[in-house]
Amino acid sequence: MTHIALIRHGPTTWNEQKRLQGQADIPLSSNGIKRVAKWKVPNDFIDFKWFASPLSRAQKTASILGLSVETEPAIIEMDWGKWEGKTGSELREEYGEEFIRRQKKGIDLRPDDGESPRDVRARVAEWVVSVAKNDVPTGAVAHQGIIRAMVSLATGWNMINPAPEKIDWDAIQLFKIAPDGGVQIDQLNISLISDGL
Repeated sequence: MTHIALIRHGPTTWNEQKRLQGQADIPLSSNGIKRVAKWKVPNDFIDFKWFASPLSRAQKTASILGLSVETEPAIIEMDWGKWEGKTGSELREEYGEEFIRRQKKGIDLRPDDGESPRDVRARVAEWVVSVAKNDVPTGAVAHQGIIRAMVSLATGWNMINPAPEKIDWDAIQLFKIAPDGGVQIDQLNISLISDGL
């Protein structure tokens, strides 16, 4: 079994405004930079081979954490298409009942001109297979959508119901990968908050 440790990037202004943030390259906010500065990668994970999403918020998070990363396009956030940058209330106003119907599709929700979570899960699954083949403990600084995809791969979660486990975003999410690319949850919510901060 190979381990994959995932960290979500720190907050951006769009996160703070509850805007859908997919592949738009929104940087960390000043609050986000301060938050990540309080994180420390536990020693158990320092020697992993680290990757980061191409987006600057993931790259900057990795940099603040002192991680040397390779860029991995497969772990970019979900493409929200024409919904990018909008809030839930803005979308409810624009789409009415149609927005609520589409939300209820869970993993098969598809924004206009965007990806579904199922599409994201499929590309993450391909990356996981490549990690399994290399058989090297691996870490990645990525996005909420990528971590949700990994939980779905591990549990079969359809994203219609709440996640089977509560996720702490100031933490590492650790998964075990079988040689065939099968995903299991190893340990969730391994704190990144440094002692004494």
